[in-house]
Amino acid sequence: MSTDNGAGGAGVAPVGEDTAVVSPGAPGGSGTSTAARLQALFEGHRLTPTQRRIAHCMVRRAADAPFLSSVELAELAGVSQPSVTRFAVALGFDGYPALRKHLRDVAPAGPEADKGSYNEYQQAVLAEIDNLRHLAALLADPAPVVRAGRLLAASRPLPVLGLRAASAQAGGFTYFARKVHPDVRLLDEGGTMLADRVDAAQRAGATALLCFALPRHPREVVEGLEYARGVGLTVVTVADSAFAPVARHSDLLLPAAVGTGLAFDTACSPMLLGRVLLEAMCDALPDAQARLEEFDAKAAERGLFVE
Repeated sequence: MSTDNGAGGAGVAPVGEDTAVVSPGAPGGSGTSTAARLQALFEGHRLTPTQRRIAHCMVRRAADAPFLSSVELAELAGVSQPSVTRFAVALGFDGYPALRKHLRDVAPAGPEADKGSYNEYQQAVLAEIDNLRHLAALLADPAPVVRAGRLLAASRPLPVLGLRAASAQAGGFTYFARKVHPDVRLLDEGGTMLADRVDAAQRAGATALLCFALPRHPREVVEGLEYARGVGLTVVTVADSAFAPVARHSDLLLPAAVGTGLAFDTACSPMLLGRVLLEAMCDALPDAQARLEEFDAKAAERGLFVE
């Protein structure tokens, strides 16, 4: 149920015109989830916006995807049934039945197939475990995260954008980043002021912007990223999918799937990826350790934390 609150090796592959994303390894590898298999199937294909919408829907409904009819998939994705057929042909299949047969043939037969024996709360936890395994597979190639860390470390100030469902991710990143980065600015309010705050950061010397983008994707986030790139900022985005609406307005997109089994989406993977980015940024900041030690010393002097 999608609501306002959230609905192998790896490499870098183009999506849209000039966006780089972390792509999953080849399907069939040990521990690879259905979502990872789908992502791997879609990689390397130039998809239209409508086709990316279908692909995004299939990734979000990965467990159901091999069993959906073309009509059901079209309704879920909000597109026409012929669009689903054209999507299957774009992927190299004779039609949608051939695509569905392929998905059924490669569907995992292990614990993932036995989830029907668990209650809905357990299934939500197991789905998040799958998302974390997928993230671990993506991080087998650390180069995109290392690149992102360097971009974030070099930006002074560093604006961090996250609205609505993603505000918690942006706020958590900002809280810790301020301990090692000299100037981190949280952008957690949209509206007409967002462009002003992006302008202020750019005038102060910002060269990059970090965005956390989760479903449902607010229009003002998409427009904000488009504006940020327009004024010359390099946009690094953590999103739920490489096919998310923010992809076309991101220079480097790092996907981390969200869980959709509960009334409100769960975002363990995006949160963890945010911490990984923090680590990469610390590695790129020569004085990060000194700043942490200084903070710890002052915290002890003030009795900030209870032992």
